[in-house]
Amino acid sequence: MFKSFELAGGSTPSGGNSILSLALPLVLMFAIFYFLLIRPQQKKQKTRNSMLGALKKGDKVVTIGGLHGTIMEITDDTVVLRVNDVTKLTFERNSISHASSTAESEK
Repeated sequence: MFKSFELAGGSTPSGGNSILSLALPLVLMFAIFYFLLIRPQQKKQKTRNSMLGALKKGDKVVTIGGLHGTIMEITDDTVVLRVNDVTKLTFERNSISHASSTAESEK
């Protein structure tokens, strides 16, 4: 009553081979995304966190908004920057983009 179908080569379809052929491209895509996107971003974040942790009084920094200043006071969360002789501005520590020079390099 039921007829079995055969493929052109005379073999029956196998489930193991099709799962492997589907999983291999997914694993390959994940590996490519990891090495091209995820890993470099983690390295960049680690470098930024170490730079923020190494900030100290007297360092010249640039904020994310482009403001240049010298660190006058620093706490765990905030940084007070001297912009000119009389102006002091308070920023979050995470708003520091990069340190343009350190206090030690100027001595």
